[in-house]
Amino acid sequence: MARMSFLEHLEELRKRLLLAIGGIGVAFFLCLFFSDQLWDIVFEPAGAALRALKVNPPTLKLISPTDAFQIMWMKVPIIFAVFLASPWVLYQVWAFIAPGLYKKERRMAVPFVVSSAGLFILGGFFAYFIAFRFGLEFLLGIGIGKGIDPSVNVTEYFDLFVDVMLGVGAVFEIPILVFLLTLIHVVKPAFLVKHSRYAILVIVIIAAIVTPTGDVFNLALFATPMIILFYVGIFASYLLVLRRENRRFPWLTFFKWLLIVLVVIGLITVLAAKHYGYHVIFQWPFLSR
Repeated sequence: MARMSFLEHLEELRKRLLLAIGGIGVAFFLCLFFSDQLWDIVFEPAGAALRALKVNPPTLKLISPTDAFQIMWMKVPIIFAVFLASPWVLYQVWAFIAPGLYKKERRMAVPFVVSSAGLFILGGFFAYFIAFRFGLEFLLGIGIGKGIDPSVNVTEYFDLFVDVMLGVGAVFEIPILVFLLTLIHVVKPAFLVKHSRYAILVIVIIAAIVTPTGDVFNLALFATPMIILFYVGIFASYLLVLRRENRRFPWLTFFKWLLIVLVVIGLITVLAAKHYGYHVIFQWPFLSR
């Protein structure tokens, strides 16, 4: 294993941080050319929620004269640049920890970068298309019919948008965190399974913090995929342990049972949809009466 002094570690950390920031900077200037289109994407959940609540016209309110410029031409490109540059940033994370790994473990660079960046971006999609939209419509609809007219400040809306997008994106990195802790021999899959109830409690607490609303439905909407991702991380860690011990995982049996489970879930979903009068449509939310 590579040996580095404390000062060499600090110098390497400084180098990786500068490279990561530089990558985000390049992505920022690329996103700057599409600021108007990116703002349309950011505004869409608010517009959809206001239209669903029959608020006409569906607009956000500008309080300070500089808010529109700061958000549309600075903050929006930055948030999209973070997602665009995430593969490069996560590669710098891997490059920083790689010298402390064995040679055969350092070969996992590509799978690490692809999976971690993919999960971060997937978390952003989940937040944008599902969690944020449900939460926003719930929050704006609480006062409808009770003498409260939804009037959303553009700054507060964007701050909530950023919190949910980055929060859920970071939470989707749970499998990578579990895998890394196993890779550097901090935890073992058996230990994680044995103490999973404590992990689930922590996940629910995190979900309660990230969730923009306080209702149980939205809390479950955030917590359920996080718990699933935690067990995905345990599974990936178990595969790593098997590889270290030169053992093979019974993939054929695994995929056979996985296919059976997916078919059963699909049949239950179809029967439930028919029973309650739903049919499939090719647009969100994909089910309609």
